[in-house]
Amino acid sequence: MILYPAIDLKDGQAVRLLRGEMDKATVFNDDPAAQARAFVEAGCEWLHLVDLNGAFAGEPVNAAPVEAILSECKVPAQLGGGIRDMATIEMWLSKGLERVILGTVAVENPDLVREAAKAFPGKVAVGIDAKGGKVATKGWANVTDVDATDLARSFEDDGVCAIIYTDINRDGAMQGPNTEATADLARAVSIPVIASGGVSSIKDLTDLRDCGADLNGAISGRALYDGAIDLGEALKALQG
Repeated sequence: MILYPAIDLKDGQAVRLLRGEMDKATVFNDDPAAQARAFVEAGCEWLHLVDLNGAFAGEPVNAAPVEAILSECKVPAQLGGGIRDMATIEMWLSKGLERVILGTVAVENPDLVREAAKAFPGKVAVGIDAKGGKVATKGWANVTDVDATDLARSFEDDGVCAIIYTDINRDGAMQGPNTEATADLARAVSIPVIASGGVSSIKDLTDLRDCGADLNGAISGRALYDGAIDLGEALKALQG
């Protein structure tokens, strides 16, 4: 199972939010590229990037720090936030991004997801962010009546390379992931599922690994910044 260190970008800084609320941001590093290099030096195989401002604006806002990370770090990176048209998808992939994450458009324009997944095989993931099992869009500000599992199933056989499933109520709260809901989603689809939200200890990671569903990986942010998870030790534990 892959551990994806998270770098959430707000106003050019690496931050973490509490349950997705922009006014509850804690700045952890003024230099996101330096943070990314530290994760890579500790042995991570991937980076998970989020343009928080972009998620609200509907277009890239933190492009400069993302580009700096892509130029300085040679591990693959995935990015979500503000990617809502084919031109933006093409732009990011052309700059060396390994995988784009489509969230809001997966609800509002699912045909774009299918078109992009066909045009760029293995490069398009869907981000499903849920509160109480219902999908939230536009930077988590709008909770829809769309069921998370139904949305994931709607992209079966469309070439989507991964589902990033986030339980918003767990995100940044250091209370553990929603392992049961994540495992249920992973069992419901053949698309690889990545767990996100609430991962706060190595035990959380191993519990996800051993949950009975074949998860692709897990994303962790605040726990890595706070020191609750040592990245090197976590990687060794997952390999073991």
